[in-house]
Amino acid sequence: MDEVEEVDELGPVDWIVVEFPGSKFNGQIAPALRELVERDLVRVLDLLVLKKDDDGSLEAFELSDLDQGEVGELRSYESELAMLLSEEDVTSLAAAIEPGSSAAVLVWENTWAAPFASAVRRSGGQLVASGRIPIQALLAAVEADEQTEAVNEDTEQLAATEGA
Repeated sequence: MDEVEEVDELGPVDWIVVEFPGSKFNGQIAPALRELVERDLVRVLDLLVLKKDDDGSLEAFELSDLDQGEVGELRSYESELAMLLSEEDVTSLAAAIEPGSSAAVLVWENTWAAPFASAVRRSGGQLVASGRIPIQALLAAVEADEQTEAVNEDTEQLAATEGA
């Protein structure tokens, strides 16, 4: 299979930066990531660790640069890494990290969506918009709805007792 055909078979590719305040990254995310890979839901394309000192200076590490206690099972994905992130990408991503923190940068293919994405491309379709709703936004919306419901219930109860 040539390179163009291989790329055409890819699923959507996503990335995240997960910050660990106080640089308390310990590799405990590895089992969850391993399960996603083993279930063939994702394929790790790039993974690195960033450390930002209190003075704002930045260090980027490949997994092979870190000891086992810091990365745990994450090192097992090293053979699959494609090194997609450029130095400029890393610098841009690091801007989101607070001084005195470390972060894991993960780039992955959503292999579960590859057949659909490939069918869209072969049908002449193309992705024109995409988005993600952060879980914090969902939680805030649910909490706001619950507060509104509570206020409405209190108002209804008050109206009922005043009308009685």
